[in-house]
Amino acid sequence: MHIHILGICGTFMGGIAALARAAGHKVTGSDRDVYPPMSTQLAALGIELFEGYGIEQLELKPDVVVVGNVMSRGMPVIEALLERGLPYTSGPEWLATAVLRERWVLAVAGTHGKTTTTSMLAWILEDAGLAPGFLIGGIPRNFDHSARLGAAPFFVIEADEYDTAFFDKRAKFVHYRPRTLILNNLEYDHADIYPDLAAIERQFQHLVRTVPGGGRIVCNGNDANLERVLAAGCWTPVERFARAGRAAGASGPDIEWTAAAPADADYSKFEVLLRGRRQGLVSWDSIGAHNADNALAALAAARHAGVPIERGIESLGRFLGVARRMQLRGSARGVQVYDDFAHHPTAIRTTIDGLRRRVGRDRIVAVLEPRSQTMRLGVHQQTLAASLAGADEIWLYAPPSIGWDVRTAMAPLGARAHVVSEFEQLLNALATALQPGDHALIMSNGGFGGLHTRLLEALTARGGR
Repeated sequence: MHIHILGICGTFMGGIAALARAAGHKVTGSDRDVYPPMSTQLAALGIELFEGYGIEQLELKPDVVVVGNVMSRGMPVIEALLERGLPYTSGPEWLATAVLRERWVLAVAGTHGKTTTTSMLAWILEDAGLAPGFLIGGIPRNFDHSARLGAAPFFVIEADEYDTAFFDKRAKFVHYRPRTLILNNLEYDHADIYPDLAAIERQFQHLVRTVPGGGRIVCNGNDANLERVLAAGCWTPVERFARAGRAAGASGPDIEWTAAAPADADYSKFEVLLRGRRQGLVSWDSIGAHNADNALAALAAARHAGVPIERGIESLGRFLGVARRMQLRGSARGVQVYDDFAHHPTAIRTTIDGLRRRVGRDRIVAVLEPRSQTMRLGVHQQTLAASLAGADEIWLYAPPSIGWDVRTAMAPLGARAHVVSEFEQLLNALATALQPGDHALIMSNGGFGGLHTRLLEALTARGGR
């Protein structure tokens, strides 16, 4: 079968392309911006790419067109697709019917931590010899690729709540029908498609209703929004996790999975407890309380798939993390430069907190590009300053296209905060301001113009000054 993918260079659709190719299909695709690393990864798979969304690509006469959610009515290729009556589907729907139908699906959903938790879970199953298939919205360093078919029965998937396609406004994850479901957390996000938190909760309610009674839901026990979702209707056994759990019989639902570490710990080491009984010590390269939560969820889900807890704990000790999640990109002139995907106030705060626990009193210089649609709409402007307060110095890149007053939002941070509207100005200012011993934490859900590499180069060039 010939499959043509519109919007192929996104992480999810690129993963669909890799899975389709591995299944033996001929795959072609197009995107508005075709550039490395995705373009080179797809080319290595023998996938022909087209720049742009012109109607001429339909002359390839594919058996089916898979439409990414970046596509919308009014685009020439979409209008031609509909006029000609060509067969088309969405990425999630194709995945559900062509790959997931006969698999034990382990899905990871939530506002934060999906990619990392999915990567942990896939690695635990892999290290246990189960060879799972997976589709992850990032590059797990234990695998060096984001998707593979793997061996039956297990398939691990990052379950995104973003909408499916222009013709299907349900969340992607309602297509996956998991047997094991992780619910990491739930906050308001994706303001471009969801008007309020209640609208997102409804999508999570739909997801919960697809899990069979013989399955398992692993849920963050300290998230009131998720408890509201479960209260709306749940027919599946639930296991809850949280770093600080409640004792059995205390007010609220019991929390089975907890992590124990000193109050000032960076969570590079912590004990895992199940119903109060010690299961083992996680000792790994990851840091941050949020990653301890992610680990508890992954261990619980892997246990449902048959992996003993002690085996999962051993595997986490060999977990290498995910590209662009607190990834050290290099060091120059005594400055450590990190790359992180954080783009929501909660993720920003927990990322800074994790680094603070690791570096102590060293200076943390936080650099943020408020790039997500939710950020650009100003939804989080009232909470953004507080999320950055743990850093010693803060730089925000705010191009003229941003639709709210960034300087006013940053005013509570006083002289620690700097707002810059030109990229080159930001680069030069950082290269001048950073001092030996600093930790430059660069946060964006995009490429940020290659700031990490260019900053390291600029620091190196200034080494003798």
